Amino acid sequence: MTQNDTATPTALAAENQMLRTRMAYMIDQAERNHSIMTRHQAFDLEIVGATSFPELVGSIFRSLPAISELDAVTLSLIDEDADIHTVMEKLGVDFAAFPDLLFEPGVEQLGFDMGPRQTLSPPPKPVLGMYDPARHARQFPQPAQRLQSVAIVPLLRNKRVIGTLNLGSVDPARFTPSLGTDFIEHMASIIAICLENVISNEMLKYIGLTDSLTGVYNRRYIDRRLLEEIARARRQQYTISFMYIDIDHFKRVNDTVGHQGGDEVLREVAGRIKAELRLSDALARFGGEEFVVLLIDADLDSAAFVAERIRAGIAASMIGLPGGVQLSITGSIGVASLDQTGDGPAEAAALELISQADEALYLAKSGGRNRVVRYTPD
Repeated sequence: MTQNDTATPTALAAENQMLRTRMAYMIDQAERNHSIMTRHQAFDLEIVGATSFPELVGSIFRSLPAISELDAVTLSLIDEDADIHTVMEKLGVDFAAFPDLLFEPGVEQLGFDMGPRQTLSPPPKPVLGMYDPARHARQFPQPAQRLQSVAIVPLLRNKRVIGTLNLGSVDPARFTPSLGTDFIEHMASIIAICLENVISNEMLKYIGLTDSLTGVYNRRYIDRRLLEEIARARRQQYTISFMYIDIDHFKRVNDTVGHQGGDEVLREVAGRIKAELRLSDALARFGGEEFVVLLIDADLDSAAFVAERIRAGIAASMIGLPGGVQLSITGSIGVASLDQTGDGPAEAAALELISQADEALYLAKSGGRNRVVRYTPD
């Protein structure tokens, strides 16, 4: 009989206990991994179902830190000409609600070492390592805690970098250069797909709500916005006002300088109107030479004051056209306000407000043009 055959019961019990401990650890790890996978699957479904830009980025910033036990999550998006930021702002995105959403003018600002040629072929891999304030301050401009390790993960679409997903942890061992990156690359690829789809849809939405000639909103947008603002004004008890603006003798302009010259005049007038408005106000082209303005939290006196500034701004200086042609342009403006004591259908209130401003505009034009007229009930 060998020595192994005569192992003591104590040794066997110790070995059995060690196996049980290892088995319990493996089961615990399996359950933990299953829980992590389940949470991330739910996260994937959540962001895939997002239908708007704020809904998507809100889900990322709200859910990802919790399910991945992260201390900081930021997004850096390439926005070379500020098109994304501009369009989202026009669609009403409140960027103050997303301080961890960052926009960069180019790939160079994303934190990858691209070498002397500054190329991205092959596409960059995630960069994992210790947090360095000098290197990572751009990706984490306001870390909530003292970060120790970070992962800068490229967001790739068709081998094109559209931004980075930036992950931070107070655990120095969380992100190390030797760590496998398949999981975070997979997560970043889903986020990149969702971002590209949502941004594309928002851009199409913006195009559908914008006048292609002047770059201001169109009637479809103002009709929708007016209903929203009437409901909000009733809840919060403030007044909204509406202007109807018409360029005087615009047919004469087209007859004199042609439709191309007329288009230049429309663009210039739109710019002069917009220069007198607040960010909360909305300017739209209703068609032809007609513009409208929706003023938020403005009574009739305030609206008439702004309208007078707009009228003066339109007439203030000649409009220069190609070929050295100079035109003097004036505009007539009708102004009306909506008292928020009513509780009828918002659609009926909107039609009434537009009709009142249109009636005031008619009086301005029939009274000699280049003037502002307020609507006053008979």
